[in-house]
Amino acid sequence: MEISSFQSYLLILFILLVIIAVFVLRQFLKVRKEELNLVEFEQKGIDAFETAAELYEFGSIQIKKRLYPQATQTFLKAIKYAKDEPNEAKAIIKNALGFSYAAQKEFQKAVNHYNSAINSLPNYTVALNNLASAKQSLLQFEEAYQTYKKVLSIDPKNKTALKKTKELEKRSKLTPFSEINSKGF
Repeated sequence: MEISSFQSYLLILFILLVIIAVFVLRQFLKVRKEELNLVEFEQKGIDAFETAAELYEFGSIQIKKRLYPQATQTFLKAIKYAKDEPNEAKAIIKNALGFSYAAQKEFQKAVNHYNSAINSLPNYTVALNNLASAKQSLLQFEEAYQTYKKVLSIDPKNKTALKKTKELEKRSKLTPFSEINSKGF
């Protein structure tokens, strides 16, 4: 049986549409699951949660839905319940709290919580990257650069730190235009 070029075109088009449909369906199911989790957590109410892990999960869903003020309140409560948690868990919660503050453009508060996360877990590269990013937002470029360098000393292949150190090195080499009286264009 011979397949004409038109039939092969239709076959390829059909296969592409099936692949796209699978990806769209997966994304739909993922979003639907997050929505159901958010509704379930909201129905319980924040006062119903008694563990830092539950509160962290709720706050993470709120961040995914860009409900940053609510996530901030959830993470603050999670920190209160995290007294008996290991340092890794405390660091993750504090980093998430810093992220929710940074998303609200409260960078100094974010820096404070990132530093707290780093104090709990000194080699936590995610918190170090977030700290450096917040310092950049506060125009503290040298401190941000040093923090990215620290990330690279821990993880030399960290893509975020590599990219940002190159950007900051490039930025530091720039000099403002000073030839006011030059002629020409």
